[in-house]
Amino acid sequence: MATVLLCRRFPRLSRVTTFSTTAKRKAESGSSKSEQDKEENPEAANTSTESAATIHLLNPLDYRVLYNPAAYAKSRAVSQQHAAGSGGQALGDTFTSPGTSQVHHTFDTSSSQALPPLRNALPKPKSKPLLEETISASLSTAQTKEEAEKVKMETHDSKEDPRMFQKGRPEYRSVSYDKSEPLETLPLEEGDSILHSVAICEGNQSPATLADYFRKLSRLPVEQHAALMSEPRFNTLCSCTAKNIRLFSTSDLIDILKSCVRLVVPPAHPLLNACENEFCRRVWDMKLDQVLLVADCWRCLDRSVPSYLSILFSYTNMHWKDLTLPQFVQLVYIIGEGRRSPTDLAQKVESAILKYLDAFTLEEVGAICLGLFKSLSGISDHVMRKIADRVSLQMEDMSTYALVNVLKMLRYSRIDHLPLLKELGKVIPARIPTINIQGVMHVSLTCSSLHYFDEGIMAAVAASLPSKVTYCRSKDAAKFLWSFGCLDYEPLNEEEFYSSLIEQMHRKLHEFRKFPEHLLTGLLGLAFVKRFPEELIDYALGDEFVQKTRDSKYELKKDLFTLSRSVEIECPSYRGSRLPPQLDQEITEMILNFAEQEIYVRPEIVEATSLLESVLGGPEYVRNHMILPHTRSSDLEVHLAMDGHPIPFNSKQPVADKKLEGVGVSLTDELMTQLIKGRSNIQPPAEVENEAGMRGEEARAPSAALLGQALHTDATLRVEPKSGHSLEPPPSLALSHHPREVKLAIQVSNRNHYCYGSKRLLGLHCLKRRQLRQLGYVVVELPFWEWFPLLKRTRLEKLSYLHYKVFDPALLRRAGWA
Repeated sequence: MATVLLCRRFPRLSRVTTFSTTAKRKAESGSSKSEQDKEENPEAANTSTESAATIHLLNPLDYRVLYNPAAYAKSRAVSQQHAAGSGGQALGDTFTSPGTSQVHHTFDTSSSQALPPLRNALPKPKSKPLLEETISASLSTAQTKEEAEKVKMETHDSKEDPRMFQKGRPEYRSVSYDKSEPLETLPLEEGDSILHSVAICEGNQSPATLADYFRKLSRLPVEQHAALMSEPRFNTLCSCTAKNIRLFSTSDLIDILKSCVRLVVPPAHPLLNACENEFCRRVWDMKLDQVLLVADCWRCLDRSVPSYLSILFSYTNMHWKDLTLPQFVQLVYIIGEGRRSPTDLAQKVESAILKYLDAFTLEEVGAICLGLFKSLSGISDHVMRKIADRVSLQMEDMSTYALVNVLKMLRYSRIDHLPLLKELGKVIPARIPTINIQGVMHVSLTCSSLHYFDEGIMAAVAASLPSKVTYCRSKDAAKFLWSFGCLDYEPLNEEEFYSSLIEQMHRKLHEFRKFPEHLLTGLLGLAFVKRFPEELIDYALGDEFVQKTRDSKYELKKDLFTLSRSVEIECPSYRGSRLPPQLDQEITEMILNFAEQEIYVRPEIVEATSLLESVLGGPEYVRNHMILPHTRSSDLEVHLAMDGHPIPFNSKQPVADKKLEGVGVSLTDELMTQLIKGRSNIQPPAEVENEAGMRGEEARAPSAALLGQALHTDATLRVEPKSGHSLEPPPSLALSHHPREVKLAIQVSNRNHYCYGSKRLLGLHCLKRRQLRQLGYVVVELPFWEWFPLLKRTRLEKLSYLHYKVFDPALLRRAGWA
């Protein structure tokens, strides 16, 4: 456990952590693999240096935690990581292999010189001294089994894992490459004899004979495959096959392709070029099973074949009525691995999902969701809900891998399927310790993306993460921080949880140079819960990184802006890099222009602004704007004088010296209870929003259940001010003994500011309100569960409600006036 010294404790929302910890990291400029989701070594950044990096978290509010990672840190196993749902090279992308030059094979058909037999191609292992073996065995015995199991659990095979559904039906053997197919191993002598025949005959054998050679050579022991690839005689065989490619029967050509899969022939090999061209030429003469099988082989070979996929999609479109269930699932798998979404098949895919939904195995349901997710294929809410309906009823019987794939698509579709989410809260916490780190990340990210807070799920994630944090990719660490920050959840082991992730962020700094979006994602998640690691912030706001964000395919300016302004407000002692003033101004103008067009004009905000002008005496008393542009939501700003009167301050409007006069408002407790809560049997937000969506739009119409509640008022109530005058605040608010003003920041909230079906604010809005208070504002909220129902009520009722909100005695007590 971590050694922590608590010097002072503040309430959770106002706490800022400061600690320092030393973590080994590799600050190298070299890039990572071609994609973030390629195989990774979690400890690769630590292998070549022992230099120390100190992590500082800024402390704006005099709270300190002194942290000693050595008190809990243990060495962790090195593992290779594959990205969730990637599978290496996408079928539809251009093949590249950064860091590795492509091998160009030369074919010499004239040489018949015999080379040493294959059995001698690989060097024999050197024998170890007995003492060395004994020591090695003794040291490894205690760790090997445990660490091996851990590595096995954490290792995600991005090529094989998505293919698990193919084991569920025998029909998949005809449309996919079966790795488990039993094959008799070919003796080395026979393999050498085949190569000798190729050299003597210079590859002039018949196509059937050449195909048979491939079938046999692919059965050589696996450890001999690498040596075979460098054999000139094998290159002669490949060259002759490529030259005569059109003479092969389709079945023989498929067998050659399958042999290439077994031999792990490099994706850019010239023989594969010839095979691809030939298969593209003869697709229309092939059977559907064969077309799908060839596509599957290309996936196994990690070869990009966009032309073949285009023909495949056209072929299946014409033969759609002939597709069987296994053929359909295999097609969706191929679509996903190719990262291509054929628009002309979209409607047919949805229809087929509904047609076969009850007949799919649970693994096939997961495969369908993964294929749609990888290809970014949007499906209708109706179809996604049908899938979720089935999964919610059978979740206990579903493999974790398949379940995570469903969650990915649920997240992508932004579907709030409450039965599934509730069942997830029952099933997944117990599985968390056995799920690899990428799967755990997708579980927590689904919850945060859907704004669904389940403490059982998040607590289980937090408890399991520190011990396996070194298996996190930069993406994983960032998404964990974002998920917990978005839901404003700090677990019981928060210090260990956050410090371990921040250490991993340092270890993965070299990856952030290529994937800058992940660093900003993680730092914003930390900022939501008031944690500011100084060194990472200094790097993120530095000129070099800012330039990398400009080159990114994502729009990262607003994230930089939010981070920079948050540090400015909450960390006055920070002396590191700052966002360039010119860029700061550019982003500010961009956000304000967007707000003018999209935010200030929202009906619930326009209505509140207009009515507040009536309550306070005119437009000069209220301003609809963004006090904090970096929080990306609007405020209605109001200033009250020391005696409780509103102060004109909006310079954009003509300012007049107007005083409030009494207008005979009678605000009884009973009236305000009705205005705010409705009838006594009104439903709480958690009940009325069970069917509410969680889309990204900021405003929605109030729920029917809330609007159905009548709000009773006195028919003689008068809240309209007389011409040229404003309302008088209640006498209790005229507090003249405090010679200062109070600035109100009125929040017109909506359900997307809160966790699903609750009154738990999301992290960004917690950050905003915290910073408003730090700048001296008193935050007043018009919560959506009160204000949205009132939008359908009378003007008098809305005016009374706003009057009460602005001149609430408790509000001024919070401001320190009473």
